[in-house]
Amino acid sequence: MPSPEITPGSRGYIIPIGGAEDKVKDRTILRRFIELCGNEHACIAIIPTASSLEDTGVRYVNIFKRVGAKDVRVLNIGERTDADDPKQILKLEGVTGIFMTGGNQLRLSTVLGGTAIATQIRRMNAAGVHVAGTSAGAAFISEHMIAFGAEGSTPIAGNVTLAPGLGLTNRVVVDQHFRQRDRLGRLMTALAYNPFAQGIGLDEDTAAFISSDNCIEVVGAGALTIVDVGDLEYSSMASARQGEAVELIGVRLHVLSQGARYNLSTRQATPGRQG
Repeated sequence: MPSPEITPGSRGYIIPIGGAEDKVKDRTILRRFIELCGNEHACIAIIPTASSLEDTGVRYVNIFKRVGAKDVRVLNIGERTDADDPKQILKLEGVTGIFMTGGNQLRLSTVLGGTAIATQIRRMNAAGVHVAGTSAGAAFISEHMIAFGAEGSTPIAGNVTLAPGLGLTNRVVVDQHFRQRDRLGRLMTALAYNPFAQGIGLDEDTAAFISSDNCIEVVGAGALTIVDVGDLEYSSMASARQGEAVELIGVRLHVLSQGARYNLSTRQATPGRQG
């Protein structure tokens, strides 16, 4: 479960990014993240655990420094023992933003899940520190994470495996590289297991900036797809056999772009390009 806010409205932004964010030209998403974290006073902690590439942390250090962050540090957490190491936890002192890179979300859940680092990140977000994750890092942000699943537009029974995520929010299930990898079906399958959450499908170079009052602002070049199953009238998930299409009646879907907003509490969308 998410850590309780220190005071009402104290929680920092939660920022899932659909992957392949612009790191060279306008860097719209990364600049917005740094602005929230304090611009030239920003202190960013990079967690490259999801990546198998040794230079991922260093690359993001250079990127964030070019965007204007004052202090950028890497938490080298490759094993669960690292995630309970007081020296790694000490690196989080004074940071205003935490950024989890892409890679394999199961590495994040198996290495960080249930550790002191994971607990500290939840507490820091509740106290006002902004937490972003791209690609695998985006999937890991919520309480329920899509570990893997088949691509395609139709929800199919048994085609999605869920795993526990970091737990910054339990209101959403996030899927990334959404349009590029045709993932509408797997997101709807994940939601069919438990229609409490709402689905966020993020295209590449697109982010959902989720504020403390559970309002989303869309930032980036692509689209954000909201799958709302709050008024679901019927689901065949309980009776569908492995590999069968799942019937879902009463699903609401919104496709939102740069500047659009969505309220997770009222389930109301506001277009970004009005007039």
